[in-house]
Amino acid sequence: MDYRDLAADLLRQARASGTDAADVLVGEGTDFTVTVRKGEVETLKEAGSKALGVRAFVGRRSATSYTSDFSPSALAALVADTVDMARVTGEDPAAGLPDELVPAEDVDLGMFDPSPAALPTAERIERARRAEAAALEASPEITNSQGATYGSGEDTIVLANSRGFSGRYRTSSVSLSVVPVAERDGAMERDYWYTTGRGLADLLPPEEVGREAAARTLRRLGARKAATCEAPVVFDPETAAELLGQVFRALSGYSVFRNATFLKDRVGEQVASPLLTLVDDGRVRRGLGSRPFDGEGLPTRRNVPLEAGVLRHYLCDSYSARKIGARPTGSARRSVAGAPTVGSSNLSFARGETPPEEIVAGVERGLYVTDLIGFGVDLVSGDYSQGAAGQWIEKGRFVHPVHEVTIAGNLEQMLVDVDAVGTDLVFRGSSASPTLRIKKMTISGR
Repeated sequence: MDYRDLAADLLRQARASGTDAADVLVGEGTDFTVTVRKGEVETLKEAGSKALGVRAFVGRRSATSYTSDFSPSALAALVADTVDMARVTGEDPAAGLPDELVPAEDVDLGMFDPSPAALPTAERIERARRAEAAALEASPEITNSQGATYGSGEDTIVLANSRGFSGRYRTSSVSLSVVPVAERDGAMERDYWYTTGRGLADLLPPEEVGREAAARTLRRLGARKAATCEAPVVFDPETAAELLGQVFRALSGYSVFRNATFLKDRVGEQVASPLLTLVDDGRVRRGLGSRPFDGEGLPTRRNVPLEAGVLRHYLCDSYSARKIGARPTGSARRSVAGAPTVGSSNLSFARGETPPEEIVAGVERGLYVTDLIGFGVDLVSGDYSQGAAGQWIEKGRFVHPVHEVTIAGNLEQMLVDVDAVGTDLVFRGSSASPTLRIKKMTISGR
């Protein structure tokens, strides 16, 4: 069903109720998930959902509400109640719809692929079984499994506002993951691997997923603590992507106006290594973060807020842009249950020029990180401390696995100290990073 007519009708009702501006967001979707453990189906879930959110403005006062009841009487009451709530909320000079109005574009980003929904349920289950079986068969030391999960879904989004914007897009997604458990000398370790995409052709073969998950698990066996020291730290692509997420938060306009980032008032400055460029691109074809317009109806685009280590701009929706005197960057994310905020699309550190094996080979003594535990980043001061696991490097070679260590530094200095960026940028989701090496951090172990 196309909900654009419904959204237009609710906007007319909002105007009749006395609102100065409003928008309506409708989301409808289906989700399928099956988990297989030791060859047997453990859980299987298939569900559909739909919800609608209304945001109303009376002057610079605003309110947001949502419902999953699409009956005419419920929607009429929702609109009237939202407008009434807006009248009694506090005034906020930054509140309002986007100042710019750009008509919805007819652009094909390859966001929808019918193949996941067309796959019979039995074959979905079989893909999970094959992935788990490949992991269990990889080694006698793979003794158990926390399961393999196959998931898929479809979503339709409609957004309309009282300034004349009306847009719609449809997405699909599919994923397969497996979590094997290995045991040696009474000690157990686990790890995982996964594959994601818009359609079945984007996925790795189930056996490849299972074998990679097993290899990642086996390499953790025999782990021990490292001695406390200062040494280079290499983040593998998965953990480097977590670091990327912290940098994204520091670049958000919300962090800036809340004085919650060490990057406040640094536009135009060299804030990171010249090797680092951060890209957030909402127009990557078949990208899992792609969409033609953002959560406010502004067109998405390719943003490069950090270019060769220089801070070029912050990432903003309309509200945060008004708060800091900037322009929105097409970065608004919104669920039906709330107001927009800043979110990423297809986020990455740009590909570097050094093969990952050369990055490791260039370390005389240091840590290769494959897992981060906990949350230990203060974006105001930049102080960084997280639990870590990985591989110890001696003379450019992995010598033994490491666990129960803490890596610490300051995120601001860590960005400056990046001295190698890998060629191994591969998107496995909506964010990705190549291998990164930081020339010195504190490693706390035994």
